[in-house]
Amino acid sequence: MSKNTRVVILAAGKGSRMGADVPKALVPVAGRPMIDYLIDSIKKSGLEEKPIVVIGHDMEKMREYLSDRCEFAIQADQLGTGHALQCALPNLEDTDRVIVLYGDHAFVSSETIRQLAEKCQLCSSPVMLMTLDVGDFEDWRKTFYDFGRIGRNAAGEVERIIERKDANDEEKLIVEVNPGYYCFSVEWVKQNIEKLGNKNAQGEFYLTDLIGLAMSQGYPIETMTVNNPLEGIGVNSPEQLKLAEEALASVV
Repeated sequence: MSKNTRVVILAAGKGSRMGADVPKALVPVAGRPMIDYLIDSIKKSGLEEKPIVVIGHDMEKMREYLSDRCEFAIQADQLGTGHALQCALPNLEDTDRVIVLYGDHAFVSSETIRQLAEKCQLCSSPVMLMTLDVGDFEDWRKTFYDFGRIGRNAAGEVERIIERKDANDEEKLIVEVNPGYYCFSVEWVKQNIEKLGNKNAQGEFYLTDLIGLAMSQGYPIETMTVNNPLEGIGVNSPEQLKLAEEALASVV
């Protein structure tokens, strides 16, 4: 297997909560379909191979818009982020590591993608997690309040990801959060993706559960922390769209 890294973008979701008649990844932010920002960053990062975009809802609109800028994988039924990555595995036959990003979290910088690709190739664990230090939850950064918190031990090692609904008052003060960006060993994912369960309220298979699975197997969870909150912002509602445009305006 060649020592290469590819990016998979999960983009099968609808834009219905946005009041849009296009797939969510094509909803415009500051005048551009949000996935455009991410595709541009991947191209500028220096990764040689095109990203793989997992499409589902209104897939023909995605194919037409993105054209030859990427490869496509099909998620016919939206059964969660873990299932979406599983749908992309046939595209990753000759790939060593895979970085998982999202079409509605479009503002990851090219430098962050480049660094993540470099670090995950050197990583001894099959799982690497990008974390985000948001500083505080004021102004547009309040969008991160519902993100999972990164729980570390005294040695600075990741012990767990604490979902906001499960966090106590002290844990809610943690400003290092999980934006859901991961780098995995493709071989490890192939061996373990079938172990994911869907016994949750949504009946879906979640990528986050791969982190817990790796920890249960005794692997350390290596991390790369990014200090620019804009890189973790997601757009899932009209309110978040407004916050994303405020955030973009604040750094221009």
